[in-house]
Amino acid sequence: MSISDRVRVKETRVLSKARYLLTSTTFDYRRANGEWQTQVRETYDRGNGAALLPYNLKTRTVVLTRQFRYPAFANGYDDLLIETAAGMLDDAAPEERICAEAEEEIGYRLTHVQKVFEAFMTPGAVTEKLHFFVAEYDASMRIGDGGGLADEGEDIEVLELSIDEALAMIADGRIVDAKTIMLLQYAALHLFK
Repeated sequence: MSISDRVRVKETRVLSKARYLLTSTTFDYRRANGEWQTQVRETYDRGNGAALLPYNLKTRTVVLTRQFRYPAFANGYDDLLIETAAGMLDDAAPEERICAEAEEEIGYRLTHVQKVFEAFMTPGAVTEKLHFFVAEYDASMRIGDGGGLADEGEDIEVLELSIDEALAMIADGRIVDAKTIMLLQYAALHLFK
């Protein structure tokens, strides 16, 4: 039996269609014991995205960003977030989009990005699936300062850190962004052995 055989959508209402789409859906779900249960869920659809960790094995460094994130601030986080370069796909292929984000946010033109996995980040309420990439970089690939797009509200600082320092920043709470933690741990396990 497919999961689609266990879901019967009864009603979907649009709650907001400002920047992204927020809906409330009433549906029946067939539980593991065969009983049907009516449930209501709000779903936030902001599209899919991609995240990238540039790394340099010779210098044992990674490139990250630091920027303001209002939702984190609204939840009591009183600092800038340290993150990997990332962005929404906006109908582009993940590889194409993440290369453009790298140029915009960190100022590097990366030639070979490698997809390492995909993950749903908040599947209880948000539809977004992220495509995760790594790419080797060196100083010759730097084409600008990065910083993001001011007209999109981006004000991004570019950080080049040792992999050891970045991992220590997870441990001491300076890095709290999930996608960044996932890619740094991937790098520690698979790249910087």
